[in-house]
Order: sequence, then C-alpha cells, then structure tokens
Amino acid sequence: MKPIIAIPMGDPAGIGPEIIVKALANKEVLQTANCVVVGDRKVLEEAVLFTEMKLKINAINRPAEGDYSEGIINLIDLNNVDMEAFQIGQISGMCGKAAFDYIAKCIDLTNNKEVAAVATTPINKESLKAGNVDFIGHTEIFGALTGTKDPLTMFEVRGMRVFFLTRHVSLRKACDLVTKDRIKDYVKRCKEVLNKLGVIEGTMAIAGLNPHSGEHGLFGDEEVDHVTPAVEELQKEGYDVVGPIGADSVFHLALQGRYNSVLSLYHDQGHIATKTLDFERTIAITGGMPILRTSVDHGTAMDIAGKGIASEISMVEAILLGAKYSANFNR
Repeated sequence: MKPIIAIPMGDPAGIGPEIIVKALANKEVLQTANCVVVGDRKVLEEAVLFTEMKLKINAINRPAEGDYSEGIINLIDLNNVDMEAFQIGQISGMCGKAAFDYIAKCIDLTNNKEVAAVATTPINKESLKAGNVDFIGHTEIFGALTGTKDPLTMFEVRGMRVFFLTRHVSLRKACDLVTKDRIKDYVKRCKEVLNKLGVIEGTMAIAGLNPHSGEHGLFGDEEVDHVTPAVEELQKEGYDVVGPIGADSVFHLALQGRYNSVLSLYHDQGHIATKTLDFERTIAITGGMPILRTSVDHGTAMDIAGKGIASEISMVEAILLGAKYSANFNR
C-alpha cells in the first residue's frame, strides 16, 4: 500500500504551488505515493493554469477521502489567501501566515497518523516576519510544533547522507562549537535518526575541520583536542564511527559507499559537498522528531514565480524520499 504524503503549499507567492502541480503529474510520484496538498484552492488553480498541467483539484477534508487516481490533486483547502491582495512574486505577511498555517495542518495530520510523512515546499523568512510568525524557518517551526528541542538536519543525495554539527552560526562561532561533548551528543542522536530510517549497518565518518584534519596540530588543535577524543570514547561505547577524515575526501568516500553517513562540522562544509554533487536532488530530512519530514532545499525563487519555469525535480525527490523512509519510520 502506498504511503500518504502531506505537502504544505509553501509561500503562495513563491514557486511552491508550481512545483507541487508539476510533481503531482510525475509518473514515479504517482506510482510511489498518495499525496495530499494543504493549501489554498484559488492559488493552486492558478498554478495549474499557468503550468498547463492537466490536473483536476479534488477538495477533501481528510486524507482518507482522497481520490488518488492519475490527474487528481487532493487538496485540503484552508482558503486563507485574499486574491484581491495577493501578488505572486511579492513578499507578503498574508502569505507568510498562510504558509505557517499549511505546515501546522500537515503536522497535525501526521501526528494523528492520517499521513505517513510531510514533504515541504519553500517558505520565505521575510514573509514569515511580515506575518508575525515568530520562526525563521521550517526546522524551528517543526521543532516547536512537535516539541522537539534540537531537531537534526540530514541531507541525502544519491545515497550519500550528511549531518551537520552546526548550522546557522558564523564560521568563527562554528569552530568554537566543535567540542568533544557536542560531537558525542550529535553522533549518538544521528545514529538514532539513521536507525529510525532503517539505516542500521555501516560506519559514520566525522569530517575534519582544518586542512588535512589539522596534521596532528600543525594547522589547528580542534581535531587533536576534541574530534579524536570524541571518536575514541564513542568507539569504546560501541558506536561504529571513525574520524576525523579530511573534508577534501570524506564526502567522496561516502558517495562510494565506505561510510553510511558523514557528520559535517559546519554548515557550508556539507552544503557545498552535497549541492555541488547534485543541487536539485539534495533533499533535507529533519531528524529527531516524532514525525518524518523531508524537504526541497531551495528557496521561494520569487523572481521566477508564476512563469511556469521552476524545476520540480527537488519536489519529486522529497516526496519519493518521504515514501522511501516512511515504512521504517512508522514501524
């Protein structure tokens, strides 16, 4: 039986509605998952028109009521966009609040076991702020609404999985956050995420921070003082982890299958590796929560919204990845 995936429409003024309708016309998506969109019918109807997709919107109240035949978009319509005030491609508090409402509804559906996972579309930080939504992004919203203190971010692309020890902090602060205790805590929680996804076998590698992992202290002390001691203690506790492995090679080795995942020590280290490999197919998974969430890893692209030219590849991949992991996650 195909899992039901909830898709919040994202910022109505961005490319979210467009990439949704294109993705739901994809044959592989149709064969792999049953999708329910949470959004605004009027905005979605416009997206169907300007993308020239031959799709019919089926308004439902609950996922169980859906018609999951080809050519059908099952929509839970929150009807929260005033089309007289709506401008595609523009920052708007109305759209920021609407985007938040779609996410909250999808979380409710997942908590209630009506859907197996959530695959999110892009939202806009400025629109959220203008709409008095006190969160800077998806991770923070999901963390708050699921009661998760510190959600983990994992990227997956072509089977390579990358976790992040630090995210949205300066590079200088990120270096200060590379501590033995933090590494040990993250490895343990990352392993829990992998187990929940059904990834049981394999070794996690910790990337080096400095060039050549510091060359035993010649180019920095973080590896000697923190990374290596953390790895040694984790190994004694029975964790299958190695490191530090030079960041110029560890991602290539993971791609080749030597490691089942990599712990990147700062934001751009892992982002550059994954997005250079395949920007459109780099998908984010938020781990450590009671529900499964996958996501495109691009923005609202306001400059091209409404033109029918946005690529749906990331949306397709996010849905497929949600379907892939949902069976193990929801055991």
